[in-house]
Amino acid sequence: MNIQKTLRFTVSKRVLLFEAALVWTFAGGMLLFRGSSMLEASSGFSWLKIITCICSGVIFFVLVFTKISRKHVDRINNLFGERHFFYEFFNFKSYLMMAGMITMGILLRKSLIVPLASLSLAYITMGIPLLFSSFRFYLNWFNFQPAANSSVTQN
Repeated sequence: MNIQKTLRFTVSKRVLLFEAALVWTFAGGMLLFRGSSMLEASSGFSWLKIITCICSGVIFFVLVFTKISRKHVDRINNLFGERHFFYEFFNFKSYLMMAGMITMGILLRKSLIVPLASLSLAYITMGIPLLFSSFRFYLNWFNFQPAANSSVTQN
């Protein structure tokens, strides 16, 4: 007997979109918080640094993260059936990438290979596109319309 099917930790596609929005918001917010804290502690606040991070983050969002978040939303919307396991807001490759990025961020911060002043700027620059991308998930969650032919459910 399959334990997952027995426990039925399944949710709708709309809930998957909301879960994804929360994860992206948390990741972006945490990077912005940690980056700004490290910036203040290491080299002090500078408007020039903040403006550079914001501009870089917006460019990164436009060039990279709009495609990534659109791909995730489309994947969720195109899942077969109505109910899915609560962790299916990401695919396996995305979980691996997320784990790798978290590990790399922690190792860089703890090892001091990269000065905290520079790392803080990278954290802020990466937090901005993550936070902006979460808005796509919130928007799709808010405007979610189930497919007209979605009467077939997955067992």
